[in-house]
Amino acid sequence: MTRLFQSIENLKSVSKTRFKIYQKIGILTPYDLLYYLPRAYKDYREPVPVADAVPDVQNVVKVTVTRKKNPVCTSRGLQIFQADAVDDQNTELGIVIFNQRFTFHALEVGKSYIMYGKIVINQRDNRLDIQNPQLLKDMENPIEAVYPQTTGLTSPMIRTNIKECLQILDEDSFETLPSAIRDRYRLMALPKALHTIHQPETLEQIDQAKHRIAFEELLRLQLGLYLLKLRAEKKTEYPMQQISIQPFRDSLPFSMTSAQEKAVQEILKDMTGDSPMNRLLQGDVGSGKTAVAAAACYFCARNGCQSVLMTPTEILAEQHYHTLTGFLEGLGVRVTLLTGSLSAKQKKLRCAEIADGSVQVIVGTHAVFQKAVEYQKLGLVITDEQHRFGVAQRNALAQKGGAPHKLVMSATPIPRTLALMVYGDLEVSVLDVMPNGRLPVQTFAITGKLRQRAVNFMIQELQKGRQAYIVCPAISENEESDSELKAVTAYAEQIRQNALKDWKVDILHGQMSAQEKEMTMKKFHDHQIDVLICTTVVEVGVDVSNATVMMIEDAERFGLSQLHQLRGRVGRSSFQSYCILVTEHATDEARERLKLLSSTTDGFQVAEADLRMRGPGDFFGSMQHGLPPLKLAKLTDTKMLHEVQEAARILIMDDPDFQKPEHHSLYMDIAYLFFKYGVSGLN
Repeated sequence: MTRLFQSIENLKSVSKTRFKIYQKIGILTPYDLLYYLPRAYKDYREPVPVADAVPDVQNVVKVTVTRKKNPVCTSRGLQIFQADAVDDQNTELGIVIFNQRFTFHALEVGKSYIMYGKIVINQRDNRLDIQNPQLLKDMENPIEAVYPQTTGLTSPMIRTNIKECLQILDEDSFETLPSAIRDRYRLMALPKALHTIHQPETLEQIDQAKHRIAFEELLRLQLGLYLLKLRAEKKTEYPMQQISIQPFRDSLPFSMTSAQEKAVQEILKDMTGDSPMNRLLQGDVGSGKTAVAAAACYFCARNGCQSVLMTPTEILAEQHYHTLTGFLEGLGVRVTLLTGSLSAKQKKLRCAEIADGSVQVIVGTHAVFQKAVEYQKLGLVITDEQHRFGVAQRNALAQKGGAPHKLVMSATPIPRTLALMVYGDLEVSVLDVMPNGRLPVQTFAITGKLRQRAVNFMIQELQKGRQAYIVCPAISENEESDSELKAVTAYAEQIRQNALKDWKVDILHGQMSAQEKEMTMKKFHDHQIDVLICTTVVEVGVDVSNATVMMIEDAERFGLSQLHQLRGRVGRSSFQSYCILVTEHATDEARERLKLLSSTTDGFQVAEADLRMRGPGDFFGSMQHGLPPLKLAKLTDTKMLHEVQEAARILIMDDPDFQKPEHHSLYMDIAYLFFKYGVSGLN
């Protein structure tokens, strides 16, 4: 097993140049290369008769060479080599080879070859030619793997290197799964699976090998998150006492929902234990997560500790700063804001206040875990919009304290079938009750023919003193090739001069500077803007309770969950709010999405449907920066998900610390992968 984890530079066929290319795509060892999986396969087992070959595509044919012709040189120096051949049915085929002298010389008259190449119609001779064919002389691998390619690295090069890696695997064979698990779930042995996936003999074997690899991908992810959770369960340096938060409840201008109260109790119970809390607070848009976070910050401050709330954007940080200030400063809890756009003088002053404990709650972007920021007693770390961060980033912030309590919040609904898999290192609290007085957003899907009627309806809301969003999927006309796409800048100019000429209109998009975005959102919040025309930059964290209309152009271009997030920007007050989905060329699938969104405001129902229709999308990857990626596993395969979770439970119950010899390889495999993708603490 040792040689598999040495540098790939030690392989005979890997030059220094190729090693650098491999490094760029994250392949550092023979083990990594064995998991560089084919994107497709060429099946050479069944040659077609020449008469049945399909022109202008790659074909496999078996022919006998009957004549080799003299080479021809063009005026531009191109060498053309030609030969004649026939198949078993005596149908003629021309062989044309450009600039490949060695391939031509390898052909022998009277000898049969299986060839793979593009078939073209030779108009001059009225017959078929095969161009630059690949000669399959010994047919060592009748099904050939085709790999994802990058500049300077071809499929044949990768196949050569993988062949050497498989030889190492044969000499240093290893297996990560115990035989009991393999037998229970009918899984192929790992060496055989890796051999099969790279050098298959049958297509059926490929499916079995992929099943084994996919199962293991999910299992090591599940177990890795379990191990992270296990490692996190050490003693916190700041255990907290049972202190009443009734003053906080009494100061609220509203009553908490039953779901909020339950979540608060779960959080406070965790924070009074010896081990650090590690909890996810998951709630739909507008479900009141910030009030729950404020209760946790108040409890932490009453215990003499500091809290940090980290957000992915400055807009969201500033919004949370104002909200928490409103909740807490009247109770004697000081709140400060720390973001990248502050001046050096401002940062220095606020860092000094954080270090000496003058402020108890710090709200900010990734600036809150920079090296220069030192905390006096950091007892609670909260990350908002968890899917914008990840395991590695939230761990980096946690290192700032003495094993502080951790609360992560997400407004991105996750299907119940995935919650344990995606957030396996966290306990989960769910806010599934909306605050009193909130009316469900009425949602309508319309075609472009009714756009003017929708704009007129928007104007009626503006006349009531309300505000509106119009979301477009592009910034400028030339950003997308589709000329019908409603670009923000052009759209705003057109609507300013026509339908909305009597109203204050402005734009917001991702290419604006942070300062420009902040200024625009502040103007919208202060009602200096009536209609904000924007991209999906408003998807997360923009809270303007007076906005009651969300009109989304080209709605068919967005996924269900993203549309639901955008819809969540309205309906944030007691005013009835509306979401209008405008489409021009919706497919049947898009119409199904929009119909479902119009029929429910339940984010969990939306997420289940989005998973079913579009696949997992961002549930991993950007959602969980720092976790090993899934290459073959499908999160829509609920049968496999259940089996993996069952297998994980069996392994954990049998050996919770992974001390048994038969679990050593699996543990090392998990630790290696998590470390490679930026998560330490398992090795």
